[in-house]
Amino acid sequence: MKRWLREPLVHFLVLGAALFLFYEWRGGGSGPGSSRIVIGSGQIEHLAAGFARTWSRPPTEVELKGLIDDWVREEIATREAMAMGLDRDDTVLRRRLRQKLEFLVEDAAGAEPTTDAELEAWLAAHAADYAVPPEVSLRQVFVSRDRHGAGAEAIAEGLLARLREAGAAAAIEELGDPLMLPQEVEATPLDQLSRVFGADFAEAMASAPVGSWSGPVRSGFGLHLVFVRARTGVLQAELAQVRAQVERDVVSARRRSELARMYEGLLAKYTVVIERQAPAEVAKP
Repeated sequence: MKRWLREPLVHFLVLGAALFLFYEWRGGGSGPGSSRIVIGSGQIEHLAAGFARTWSRPPTEVELKGLIDDWVREEIATREAMAMGLDRDDTVLRRRLRQKLEFLVEDAAGAEPTTDAELEAWLAAHAADYAVPPEVSLRQVFVSRDRHGAGAEAIAEGLLARLREAGAAAAIEELGDPLMLPQEVEATPLDQLSRVFGADFAEAMASAPVGSWSGPVRSGFGLHLVFVRARTGVLQAELAQVRAQVERDVVSARRRSELARMYEGLLAKYTVVIERQAPAEVAKP
């Protein structure tokens, strides 16, 4: 017993406990459960700055006192609510506290600037996500099935023969039926072509012969006779083309990684016990 009393650690703990009790008795604490509320100069500046952002001018002395009074009331209400246990089992509050904790971690993860080496490595590992889709340049002549009915196919075949004779230089302005879509399409990605002409048309353009007239190609509008002038394959993007998107994705991945690391570290501090009810018996048919 005497040996324990001589231990410096024991002296430190006893002294610390005594100081804590004395300080609380005098109202010296300023956290939850304390009767002392301290609003420092930093908090006052924060209140004044918030007022200035809202009203585009600094607060008057009267207005600043009102802001301080309101903050004190909020602090009192918060402490009293917590003392009454109102913060427990509150789903909205729990979710908000989790969000605030995760925001702190995510902000820290996103604060460090990305480097070119980091971005290049990410782009190389996720090249398919940033690939430049194929682009098609084409000319098209339209034949309306609504206008020609069962004869639309025969009219389209006849126009196709004339177009093949004329080749790439065929004058198409006066051929076919009017359509509120362009006859000349320049270097357009297939996904965008799909939004304009429809998915079936765009799919056909992915394999249509280049440098000759072909068709008829069907779409939701009718029949098309098409001359594909050029078509590119899928291209791997350079960092300069997709830098902003890659930076966003890298920072987002950092944040997810930091959150996972945080929870993994915090989980080690807790013992998790999952109590489940016995499964109900399944009735036999």
